[in-house]
Amino acid sequence: MRADARAKRAAVLTAAVDVFTERGVDTALDEVARRAGVGIATLYRHFPTREALITGAYVQQIGVLCDGVEELLGVLPPDEALIIWMQNFVGQVAGRPGMAQALKTVVLATDHDAVALSHAKVYSALEELLNAGVEAGLFRTDVTVDDLAGALSGFSLSVGTPGSQDRANRLIRLLVDGVKVTAGE
Repeated sequence: MRADARAKRAAVLTAAVDVFTERGVDTALDEVARRAGVGIATLYRHFPTREALITGAYVQQIGVLCDGVEELLGVLPPDEALIIWMQNFVGQVAGRPGMAQALKTVVLATDHDAVALSHAKVYSALEELLNAGVEAGLFRTDVTVDDLAGALSGFSLSVGTPGSQDRANRLIRLLVDGVKVTAGE
């Protein structure tokens, strides 16, 4: 892809994230194109369907989140880093009206390679956080990345109504408390 095309694609993704955050994923795509400073044809050239644009925005945001794991572990103990990372992940969905349902549809219907790559990044980030906690003697050794990913998926699907983000944040803290080594283990 040429540099100018990459720049336009990046502008569309940035605008999509902003518009989806402000107005939800059902917003007219003309607004995304306008914010990106491109024509609607350019938007559709890069993202032929709404689902492709939602997937692109999701993959971009997950990449940013996953790339931040080392930074979190550099300033926080592993248990707090896991809590903050999971809360930020759930916040990616909670801050965008309709995103949880849209992502459920996207995962079933569109770019499976992009979704699989983002899932691999999420699993890698969770594995890094979990291993850091195990190495520090904070986390139980019988907890798996699949356990954390399953809980994260459930938390992400449970947000979207008033107060649900606060509840998800409490549940994440409870989960991480359950992952910790207790006295006598």
